[in-house]
Amino acid sequence: MAVKYSAPTTAFALPPELIELKEHAKNIVERECFPLEAKFLSNQWLDEGPKPGATEGQVDGSLPAEDWARLKQISQDAGLYAVGLPEEYGGEGYGALGEVVVAEQLNRSVVKLPRSGAMMPLLHGTDAQKEEFLMPSIRGEKRFVFAQSEPGAGSDPGNSMRTTAKPDGDGWRINGQKMWISGVEDADYMLVLTVTDPEKRQRGGMTMFIVDRDSPGISWSPIETWLVRKAHQYLVTFDDVFVPGDRILGSEGYGFGLGQEWLAIQDRLTRGTLACGRLARGLEIATEWAKSRETFGAPLAERQAIQWMLVDVFMDLKTIRAIAYETAARYDAGEEVRHLAAMAKYMGGNYGHRSMDKIMQILGGMGETLEMPISTFYRELRHGRIGGGTDEIQRILMARAILKQGKKVWEA
Repeated sequence: MAVKYSAPTTAFALPPELIELKEHAKNIVERECFPLEAKFLSNQWLDEGPKPGATEGQVDGSLPAEDWARLKQISQDAGLYAVGLPEEYGGEGYGALGEVVVAEQLNRSVVKLPRSGAMMPLLHGTDAQKEEFLMPSIRGEKRFVFAQSEPGAGSDPGNSMRTTAKPDGDGWRINGQKMWISGVEDADYMLVLTVTDPEKRQRGGMTMFIVDRDSPGISWSPIETWLVRKAHQYLVTFDDVFVPGDRILGSEGYGFGLGQEWLAIQDRLTRGTLACGRLARGLEIATEWAKSRETFGAPLAERQAIQWMLVDVFMDLKTIRAIAYETAARYDAGEEVRHLAAMAKYMGGNYGHRSMDKIMQILGGMGETLEMPISTFYRELRHGRIGGGTDEIQRILMARAILKQGKKVWEA
């Protein structure tokens, strides 16, 4: 039908390059990761060391080291290992949107294709820091963890953080505790956010340091949770830990912004892509089950109650994906997106969990078995309402944007 307007520039559609990238990632996951899922979920190799390139170990599963090495090589050869990082650092240059597109496909499987664990704050380092820390991190040779949350400062680090760094000769002394720090046992370094000026705090008084995990004075203990049998989160104590002056990341007093950027893009936004991948796979499984499973002489798919649950999942998936794409695209365009990342996380946790609950209900007892990945998806998505900032914190961030920025927030 002919219309009297030109093609809208704000209507979102993936560009051809990212559509191709999406199909590329999808094919690799189905060919290389899906066949390993039963082996992975049998969880026989739990103590064979870290999963190369994996981030949070919220999945009860494991593979032999040789399988992880092969998958890492596949990821690198396929151009998926550092897809969003700038080309100047050895990445593919597809930005945050490329990361989101690929991550959704990778999140369709419980076997995570290994990828670079490079952390965004390292991009703000000096040339020497980039050479020593960023480049090996991109290649998967050095592993980092992010350390901001504390026993009394999870949701409000700016006002409540107690970990301090004080000048000492040509370096600094760090004292305090960090809590819920993922992956400490397998890390080489930590990016530690500290208070260096208690008067200024988040407004020029917080500094991020690159800290060797094995520095004298650092100790850690595991935190047992319902997510996994092998702990992946830790309480870390810093007791008069010396850090050289050249380990300040960015500049003194301006670490809070680095932490907020990491939280928005490499944590909260990724909760949305996690939900997209998990729901897409769950919807595939539930749809096929509903078509093939018969009760009282007819397939489940003919029951309106089942149809409506499938529709609910479909709508939630499309909604989460839309905000994740928009957030990533706006970030790549240089816009401030913390409130949108908060929305992606909130939707990923809430919409994702409620839909995975419906998927499990459709599958019945089979959904609770370890033969399927659904129970793992269920735990992960419920955790998404807590990890990286609770639902309530995300609402605060969105409300703050509405009240401070006004209608440009919702008219954009």
